[in-house]
Amino acid sequence: MKIHNSSFERVKELKYLGKNLTYKNYIEGEIRSRLKSGNACYNSVQNFMSPSFLSKNTKIKMYRTIILPVVFYGCEICLLTLRGECRLRVFGNKVLRRLFGPKWFEVRGEWRQLHREELNDLYSSPNIIRVVKSRRMKWAGHVARKG
Repeated sequence: MKIHNSSFERVKELKYLGKNLTYKNYIEGEIRSRLKSGNACYNSVQNFMSPSFLSKNTKIKMYRTIILPVVFYGCEICLLTLRGECRLRVFGNKVLRRLFGPKWFEVRGEWRQLHREELNDLYSSPNIIRVVKSRRMKWAGHVARKG
């Protein structure tokens, strides 16, 4: 494509400001990239979040301030599919399970993973999908006010 004296080539994919933009608006690759970055971020602070080293409140604050912003970067312009929502929900639950650790199951006398309802009770903040949708609505309001 030529505009004035400048020519531009057509590309299938472009990384701009940390976001993967595609000509088909393919969002699954972007979600995959955000979750990969979120996992890398969690792995970098994992040593600080050992079960006995920090309180649960401190772990939750670290999760909200360090890990979630990496995952949420640019989520305001993403249209989530059901598959994307599921991937985000699985990521959030996986990290929360790591933060809170296993639970002792007295009936069987063994450790088990926390169920989703137990995670919701312990975390008591909106789940990851609600946060993404609310951020998108705030962005839409901002754009509408801009005129």
